[in-house]
Amino acid sequence: MNFVAIDVETANADMASICQIGAAKFINGSIAAEWKAYINPKDYFDAINISIHGIDEHTIKDASFFPDLLPAIMEFVGDSVVVTHTHFDRVAIHQAARKHQIPAPAWTWLDSARVVRRTWPEFASSGYGLSNVCKALDISFQHHDALEDAKAAGQVLLKAMIESQFDIEGWLTRVNRPIGTAESTTIKRDGNPNGLLFGEVIVFTGSLEIPRREAADMAAKIGCTVGQGVTKKTTILVVGDQDVTKSNVNYAILAD
Repeated sequence: MNFVAIDVETANADMASICQIGAAKFINGSIAAEWKAYINPKDYFDAINISIHGIDEHTIKDASFFPDLLPAIMEFVGDSVVVTHTHFDRVAIHQAARKHQIPAPAWTWLDSARVVRRTWPEFASSGYGLSNVCKALDISFQHHDALEDAKAAGQVLLKAMIESQFDIEGWLTRVNRPIGTAESTTIKRDGNPNGLLFGEVIVFTGSLEIPRREAADMAAKIGCTVGQGVTKKTTILVVGDQDVTKSNVNYAILAD
């Protein structure tokens, strides 16, 4: 249960305008270290953003710029998996790096919102924002302070790990699979006779990054007949997350 949870606040709608960043290091399921800093975003502050987090030009007047603080952030993270709640913080850090023309951190990221959606059915399609999830899980925190949000995201992940019995490595794989576990593996489709691959018979196996019904629709659109299982008529086998060396059928990656 070792990872670092990170959260950022921004000065305006531009995700690169990071004005605060907070990080919490979790070791063996507990917070072992904390890091927080204000950042001069070299940008204006929108009144809406100020009303959310309370940070303004006066707050950051003596703060460092993002490129000056990034080495300290990276040292704090080390080689840990970085956890954020939704993709916002990951995208903001990458956009800030691009804005300042410096390399973005090459971290392994884990979205705790995606973890939540796959752990508790009531959050599968809605209501998985950090505040709502923390309320349901009885996690107290001061929302829209970067460090508080980071610690809350980490605590949410810990509860999900206990509930699901998945560790960090398990969740890094699980978040790329469909939310539900009842997805049919026997979806059939007739191929579009005008498609470029009409006449091909395709079968999907293993865990895909998109719902199987969507993959089947894509295949049928370009002419493939989608089969339920591998037969002598199968011409294309698309293999998801499994050992392809155990298959005796030639496989290919479907491109739209």
